[in-house]
Amino acid sequence: MEKEQDTSASEKTRRFKSICVFCGSRAGYKSSFSDAALELGKQLVERKIDLVYGGGSVGLMGLISQTVFNGGCHVLGVIPKALMPHEISGETIGERITVADMHQRKAEMSRHADAFIALPGGYGTLEELMEIIAWAQLGIHDKPVGLLNVDGYYNSLLALFDKGVEEGFINDTARHIVVIADTAAELIKKMEEYEPGHDKVAPRQSWEVDQLSESTTSGEALGS
Repeated sequence: MEKEQDTSASEKTRRFKSICVFCGSRAGYKSSFSDAALELGKQLVERKIDLVYGGGSVGLMGLISQTVFNGGCHVLGVIPKALMPHEISGETIGERITVADMHQRKAEMSRHADAFIALPGGYGTLEELMEIIAWAQLGIHDKPVGLLNVDGYYNSLLALFDKGVEEGFINDTARHIVVIADTAAELIKKMEEYEPGHDKVAPRQSWEVDQLSESTTSGEALGS
């Protein structure tokens, strides 16, 4: 009985029910990238956090989605119809939502997630990360955005952010939208403690987020 009460209390204090992970459809050359994806998946399972991801089963996407799925947590893959052929993305692990394009993909992923984490990845990962940071700056959402900086992979990007502040293109408070850590456990802990402190361009209500999500995703369930 006491164990059940402890479990119930833990559930109440758990901040994130689901986290969206942006990551590469390739594994990269370093084994540390794959290790980080596997460890992040294990951390999500330990915390009973569901996964929202890009819907592929190859590269880092496949590693983290399979780990979370095998651990008994819910996995939701959101994938554009054009990327569904197996030679491009592999078979989706868990539940799948098929959308028309990349814009709808990000809107749907955001709608289902309480927070975001970026693992190492290529142009697609960077684009997703940058847009979700921009949405936070604009006031569209106030969800934590985490960067898992495996082996310093994102050091150059972080230096560019600092350059943006130095040259007057990024507000100093907006520089701290991104939560950064080298390990999955440390990153999730920091994200749980995160409180938005940046100046938002416009209040969330003015974006009519719910209505935008509905209109954006109204035609996206092309298959499942």
